[in-house]
Amino acid sequence: MQIHKTSLPGVKLLELNAFSDDRGYFKETFRGTWAADLGLVDAFVQDNISRSYQGTIRGLHYQKERPQAKIVQCISGRILDVAVDLRKNSSTFGQYYSVVLSEKNHKQLYIPEGFAHGFSVLSDQAIVHYKCSRYYDKESERGIRWDDPLIHIDWEISKPILSEKDRCLPLFSSLKEEDIFL
Repeated sequence: MQIHKTSLPGVKLLELNAFSDDRGYFKETFRGTWAADLGLVDAFVQDNISRSYQGTIRGLHYQKERPQAKIVQCISGRILDVAVDLRKNSSTFGQYYSVVLSEKNHKQLYIPEGFAHGFSVLSDQAIVHYKCSRYYDKESERGIRWDDPLIHIDWEISKPILSEKDRCLPLFSSLKEEDIFL
């Protein structure tokens, strides 16, 4: 595995080694020792899988009181994965990083605590797997609107499919002090 820095401090792009032959390929998608390589203190405690259709946008989500670090990978299809820096004292506060993750490129995105996360589906459908460092907590859940004019993310889709909840998320400019990371 190779670990690459991104434009957002703490967010890392992981390139996995895939071993291919006539049968297909094999790759190791997680090893406990990687946590130390990524500078994690907490172990990953929850795995999630979502299946979404082309044009779907999920996000931008985060947990404030019980923040989660995540490792995200696309195990079928192709997505644009996005992390937004919500750490007020960061030099990249309010900026985003995006990368295409697919079953073919064998990449993962590590997103530390203090970031919002979302993705758009670029293929007919996609299955996304992500590991979380803390359990999902409904009371701690927050979000930012996908089409926020200050962040201005190019999701690479023309007609987004959104949940009602994601459609009603607040704009970045309307976040209160208690909704961002200090």
